[in-house]
Amino acid sequence: MKNDHPSKERTLVIIKPDGVQRSLIGEIVKRYERVGLKLIAMKMMVATEEMATKHYYEVGGDAWLEEVGRKAAAAYEKKGLKSPFATFKDNGVAIMKSNAKYLSSGPVVAMIWQGNQAIGLVRKITGGTEPLSSDVGTIRGDYAIDTYQMADLDQRSIRNLIHASGSIEEAEKEIPIWFSEKEILNYNHIQEKILYDVNLDGILE
Repeated sequence: MKNDHPSKERTLVIIKPDGVQRSLIGEIVKRYERVGLKLIAMKMMVATEEMATKHYYEVGGDAWLEEVGRKAAAAYEKKGLKSPFATFKDNGVAIMKSNAKYLSSGPVVAMIWQGNQAIGLVRKITGGTEPLSSDVGTIRGDYAIDTYQMADLDQRSIRNLIHASGSIEEAEKEIPIWFSEKEILNYNHIQEKILYDVNLDGILE
């Protein structure tokens, strides 16, 4: 993927169980389609907790656990509280388990979107991790209400509708967890002629 033309950049998007249950599948897909991204794989499924755990751990590994745990501990301190976990890693493991439980709690829609700056565009359209602080006009800003404060109070993962790859490296690790090569389609889409054709040949008869 790194050596391909920019128009071939791919990102993994998962509409999480709350997005499915709130009947937002069509609205979410429309947002990504409208900007010019091409859908090249899509399926509805229920992930096992083991698969969901693999999704989080294989991408970041122990370094991700440490960093997530460090941020969580800092958030506790900011509120004048002490983290209940002995180490950052322990805190990170607890967060990973919570996220995996959430991701495997019901049907999800997994997708691969392709296009120039697909990763950055999807994340911009999706909005920040916390729905309440996401910009108006983003998916999370427009359709979700959850906060870190409420998620922490209820000791659960924040419900923010969507997972989207954070980098090319993340996408390369995540996509094979959810899709086999034969499930990823290679096809021509008419809008690519407008978006990527250098001379716009073929518009006029």
